[in-house]
Amino acid sequence: MIAAICAAAALGACDTQASPEAQGEQTSELTLVGKPDETFVGEDLPDVTLTDPQGTKLELAKAGGMPILLNMWATWCGPCVVEMPQLDALAAEFEGKVRVITVSEDPAGADVVVPFFAERDLQHLPQWMDSENQLAEAFGGGTVLPLTVLYDGSGKEVWRVIGAYDWSSAEAREKVLAAAGPKADVEAKPL
Repeated sequence: MIAAICAAAALGACDTQASPEAQGEQTSELTLVGKPDETFVGEDLPDVTLTDPQGTKLELAKAGGMPILLNMWATWCGPCVVEMPQLDALAAEFEGKVRVITVSEDPAGADVVVPFFAERDLQHLPQWMDSENQLAEAFGGGTVLPLTVLYDGSGKEVWRVIGAYDWSSAEAREKVLAAAGPKADVEAKPL
């Protein structure tokens, strides 16, 4: 299994799956330094199957129909924890235009994901999990977390952000909607 690590720019609040006590309470002071990168434009949605806490499956490669903002995260990753409420707000704002899919890379799966969502009242994000790290492997292994990739309605990559990004900023909203373009109004396939 691939152990994902957090972005180097935010190492002060993250390690590779250490207990919460080892990480400290530094997450609220992180600098969100990620920037959209178009190096992989045109790459397809990865062909992996995700699960949620109820055992529902999602074949990611077949989840197109509307733009998808795919976020890989973990409960032990400080920058990821900072981003989750911002992504929740973004998902609420863009409902029907862009689907925000969050995928936990936590090996403990639902045992840590469900309480994490409950404690933070994340109501607009799905609780997809990839405890076997198949998604990380699809992105070349050893993926830095958080990793967020925007796909257009046909499942082709538009850009990605490696590391924490300020999803609450006007710039983030503009970039997501601009990339979604006129395809943002198409009807989504049910998950």
